[in-house]
Amino acid sequence: MKMLLAAASVAAIALVLPAAAHAQSTGAYGSLGYAHANGGVADVGALQGRLGYRANTWLGIEGEGAFGVKKDEVDVGGVPVDVKLKRQLGIYGVGFAPLSENTDLLARIGYGHTKIGASGGGFSASEGGDSFNFGVGAQHHFDGQNGVRIDWTRHDFRDDGAGHADVWSIAYTRRF
Repeated sequence: MKMLLAAASVAAIALVLPAAAHAQSTGAYGSLGYAHANGGVADVGALQGRLGYRANTWLGIEGEGAFGVKKDEVDVGGVPVDVKLKRQLGIYGVGFAPLSENTDLLARIGYGHTKIGASGGGFSASEGGDSFNFGVGAQHHFDGQNGVRIDWTRHDFRDDGAGHADVWSIAYTRRF
C-alpha cells in the first residue's frame, strides 16, 4: 500500500512539474474583440473589452465591458422589431490552467449587468438585468505578449423568467 501511495505521489509530481516549469507571467492584461450573444429570442453582436490582473500562475480577476455593434430583427405579433445590446458590464474571478509557457485553458465565474434595447412599429424600449455568469475558454500568446483568446460565457439572469444568454467571443489579448 505504501509503495502504491509513493508511486502515485511521484506520478502526480511528474504531471505538475512541467506545468510549473512553464509558469505564466503574472501581471496586467487586456483584450479587445467581438462577442456574439444568443439569448433565445435574438442574436446580437458586440465589441467587447476586458482588463485583468493575473495574481499568480492559477488565479486572476478581470472586468469586462461591451456595447452592441450588430442588431437582430425579430417578429413580435407581425411587427418587425430591432433588438440591440446597449451595454454589458461584468466582473470575474478567473482560474488558469497552463498548458505551456504561452497557452492556458481558463474558467471564470462572476456577476454582470446587461441592458438591451428594442425599437419598431413606432416605439422603443430598453430593459436591464443582472446575471450570474460562468464560462470556459483558452488563450495563446504568440510572442509572450500578443495573442488570441476564445471563450464561452453563460449569463443566467436573476429575474424570474428572464432566461439566459450564451456569449461566444474571440479577442486579441495583450500582456502588459
